[in-house]
Amino acid sequence: MTATDESLVDYLAKHPVFSGLTQQQLRSIASFASQSEVGPGHRLFRRDDDATHFFLVLRGSVSVEVPSIDEDPLKIQTVRDGSLLGWSWLIPPYRWSFDARAETATSLLAFDGEKLRMAGESDPKLGYQLLKRFAVLMAERLNAARMAAMRNYAGA
Repeated sequence: MTATDESLVDYLAKHPVFSGLTQQQLRSIASFASQSEVGPGHRLFRRDDDATHFFLVLRGSVSVEVPSIDEDPLKIQTVRDGSLLGWSWLIPPYRWSFDARAETATSLLAFDGEKLRMAGESDPKLGYQLLKRFAVLMAERLNAARMAAMRNYAGA
């Protein structure tokens, strides 16, 4: 599946986060995608680094973590096939809030966040739809962080 492939547009149209967008909006989003394969242990991003992309996990699993100074990182959640990863590209100052590391061999689509933000500025309907849809992801990730912190505290 490549960014110019109509199958990517079809895939996005069926994805829960992107369903309901117009074909033009889906083609625009797809045009900012690139596919990559990473191995187990590969860091997709680190907390406080520039957030330039978001990812869609096609196949595999990725651990979302909070770094720790004196222990192993605290795992927030594991995302798998079909999951979106990353919302920090959308909210200034565009810095990652968490770490992400592939747990298994993983196939991903990376979407250029800067180009997508510019597309959202040019098409406010697209920008609003993306903001609404990624707000759900933000809430889910922050709730998972809260739950992981509570489990960690209870086990301490």
